[in-house]
Amino acid sequence: MSESCNSRHFSWLMKSCFPNPNHKSLIITPQHLNPTLTLSSLPDDLLLECLSRVPSSSLPSLSLVCRRWFYLILSPSFILLRRQLRLSHPSLFAFSPSLSGVFSATLSFPSPRPAATWDLSLCLPINTASLHSLPRLVSIGPRIYIIGRNSMLRYNAWTHHVTAKSPMLFPRKKFAAAVVSNKIYVAGGGGSRAASAVEEYDPETDTWRVVAYSQRMRYGCIGAAVDGVFYVIGGLKIGGASGNGAGGIEAHVYASSMDLYDVEARVWLRSRAVPGGGCVVAACAVAGYVYVLTSHVVELSFWRFDARRKCGGGGDDSSEGFGEWCKMKSPPMPTQIRLDGTVRFCCVGVGDNKVILVQVVGCIDDLLRRSGRSQRGFKDGLVLVYDSGGGEWSRGPDLPEVIRRAACVSVEC
Repeated sequence: MSESCNSRHFSWLMKSCFPNPNHKSLIITPQHLNPTLTLSSLPDDLLLECLSRVPSSSLPSLSLVCRRWFYLILSPSFILLRRQLRLSHPSLFAFSPSLSGVFSATLSFPSPRPAATWDLSLCLPINTASLHSLPRLVSIGPRIYIIGRNSMLRYNAWTHHVTAKSPMLFPRKKFAAAVVSNKIYVAGGGGSRAASAVEEYDPETDTWRVVAYSQRMRYGCIGAAVDGVFYVIGGLKIGGASGNGAGGIEAHVYASSMDLYDVEARVWLRSRAVPGGGCVVAACAVAGYVYVLTSHVVELSFWRFDARRKCGGGGDDSSEGFGEWCKMKSPPMPTQIRLDGTVRFCCVGVGDNKVILVQVVGCIDDLLRRSGRSQRGFKDGLVLVYDSGGGEWSRGPDLPEVIRRAACVSVEC
């Protein structure tokens, strides 16, 4: 990859933006020619305006022109411009490792219709055993990081290229992961050393480092991030008793609470308990809120936590509205049903107003059948869509049959 670009790249860019040869922008007279003018002489803001108008089909080639273009199209400004031009849209990405390879499927938004379908592909035709135990997925722009126990892969949703990256310092399983300021943070899972260490990954240097230690060591927790705060949600206490004594009560407290880490101030904020005392089933962040799905005996509850911080950092979380809980409409699933370990959900925030609930493991119909109920229609791969603007749920297209035990994330395409 070259460090800069030349007039040939500019010609290619203009043809991509204006494929019509008779377009007035392509009519160049001799007096307009300047042999010293190249595309590399344009300032970043003007160059971004040009690059942001390139069709999506040309983005893979665009990133290979030079290093400057490569970094510009991965910048938040580029993604924001494409959103404003309606050339970019959020998509739901599902990842599923199998014995025959690693499958991926993509569902485009913002208009999921019953007739909408998943775009299925085999992105990595090899067996990656270290990714089989439900890896965690996070995204930075078009780049998806697939974080396994002992390995990490980066998948580019534009070019469909897969690159091996440095693994975490401590092997983990069923941990929390989220992105804050274009850096990845993980916590919980694994042994005692891994569970207490909060690791930070810098994509620019491909390096991990420990930035903090948590007071609560959680296993099976979920990660989310809003306004510079890393949320470690739910899970079980590592090393705690599972009986009916104090250890069991403390483990339940872990399952119905979340810890808050201020990344900029490097301090832990006050932990928050989910109302109702239910165990966290799934969680995600959307437009300044953290949405949490909980299970309590035979009832599912859906909660919204106001994570918008209107004051400065430094551990001050007393701003108006921050920390308030609000009960939302529960997902349209059978009542009086108790979820067990055979059914698992993944919650993903897509765009500015969508919460996608994906049944990634198990089948609710099987739970209904075992309880002797005749109600059916909730097969494997159930996808439910919550519109935070209207406050209503709808059903999206089920996951493809080959996508099972999936991990999901939202990505810009």
